[in-house]
Amino acid sequence: MAAIIDDEKRAQRKARAIASDIYLYNKARIEEAIKKDSFFEELSEFITEGRDLFRSSVSPALFKKNFYDRAIVDRVIRPMAALESPIW
Repeated sequence: MAAIIDDEKRAQRKARAIASDIYLYNKARIEEAIKKDSFFEELSEFITEGRDLFRSSVSPALFKKNFYDRAIVDRVIRPMAALESPIW
């Protein structure tokens, strides 16, 4: 098992990598969910799985800093900003 990450920069990179994978493997599903304003409902399984992975990879103190949630916004939601959606 890999060592627990206790460095902020590495924790941020880990969060961004997980979020980027969610985006990469679910792009069409994400687009549709954003268009229908159902992003969190339709992607909850992937978001939760990614959060669990992130939690198990970093120290509890770093997990509390919300790096993962920010990465979801920055790497998964923000790239879809040009879509027509009631979210915006």
